[in-house]
Amino acid sequence: MRMKIRTYGFQRMNIAFDADKPLADFDQLILKQGAALSGRLEKHRLENFPPDAVKTLRSFQIAEVAQYLGISPGYLKNLSLNGKGPQPAVTATGRRSYSAAQMLEMRHYLDKNGRSDSKMYVPHRKEGEHLQIIAVVNFKGGSGKTTTTAHLAQHLALTGHRVLAIDLDPQASLTALHGIQPELDDLPSLYEALRYDEGKKSITELIRSTNFPGLDIIPASLDLQEFEYDTPLVLAEKGTRDMGRLFFTRLDAALSAVESQYDVVVLDCPPQLGYLTLTALSSATSVLVTVHPQMLDVMSMCQFLLMLGQILDPIKRGGGNMNLDWMRYLVTRYEPGDVPQSQMVHFMRSLFGGFVLKNEMVKSTAISDAGITKQSLYEVERSQLTRSTYDRAVESLQAVNGEIVSLVHKAWGRA
Repeated sequence: MRMKIRTYGFQRMNIAFDADKPLADFDQLILKQGAALSGRLEKHRLENFPPDAVKTLRSFQIAEVAQYLGISPGYLKNLSLNGKGPQPAVTATGRRSYSAAQMLEMRHYLDKNGRSDSKMYVPHRKEGEHLQIIAVVNFKGGSGKTTTTAHLAQHLALTGHRVLAIDLDPQASLTALHGIQPELDDLPSLYEALRYDEGKKSITELIRSTNFPGLDIIPASLDLQEFEYDTPLVLAEKGTRDMGRLFFTRLDAALSAVESQYDVVVLDCPPQLGYLTLTALSSATSVLVTVHPQMLDVMSMCQFLLMLGQILDPIKRGGGNMNLDWMRYLVTRYEPGDVPQSQMVHFMRSLFGGFVLKNEMVKSTAISDAGITKQSLYEVERSQLTRSTYDRAVESLQAVNGEIVSLVHKAWGRA
């Protein structure tokens, strides 16, 4: 059984466009359709998410909190019974739950008063551990790139890391998933910190908090596309000799203003090998390539790798950071019962070995159903979905994200 999704009146929309008419004024037609859709979306948001509303986050049951903190549910329950640390909400039946803010508070309490010195309850970067910048990339849309980015950033925050998510895709799906609608909220994107003229802003002016404590975001908008237009013009004018200073170190320079405030930056790159993606790759300390295990997707990834390989050398010579801590392929939207998909995963593992993450992200209706209401799986209550479907998806998410967190910590030199 799938999640009960409200239609929010979308089924009552009357389409006023006649598809049988000649497309003599295609540009005007597209503008009108875009305006009509924007108007409908604005009406939808005003009805269901008023301007003064703030996206909230559900509470977490004691078993979930214990898992994120790395302790046993029994130990956490005893802490609450003895009045130690933040006190959970308790239902009439005795069920305990913590808010995400309380979970973070408990993490700091355990860091000072925990029973084990071997655990790191607050996993912030220490002196000598460099900022991790993870670029999530794919040449082809539909590989689960944005879904992967969102859940990875949220998992990192829930496990105590200070995270900055940057949406580099002008389509702004990651932005919308965090309760921001670019065409209505009119917020600046990273373009303002990357632009080449006097209108350039500090990245500190672009950061917005999210409903996840410890997770901030820089939204995307259509303005990002301007960077794709501006860059070749500037490089042609200034010459390739200044390419390193003008382009390859641009994101590094922008991030330097907030580097000390975060442990991990996660970049959701657009599904193309343009200047935005190259900017992300030139600053990344690690790269995660999402791939759907079907022949056409793997063939597309092959072209992506060949093109990227030809471009990375001039990036390195131009001053870009190509000293990656790690690079991995993540199999997404995987259906274990699909024989051709299983064969493709086996093929990738035999070819790339340890470069393929050990865990796959399974395809799940739980994730797609949550996405309909602009939520991640971490935001949805278990009771809203078929429990077996929810549990299976969460188990897969935790395994994938846990493996990536281990790679982050390994890059810092931690066991």
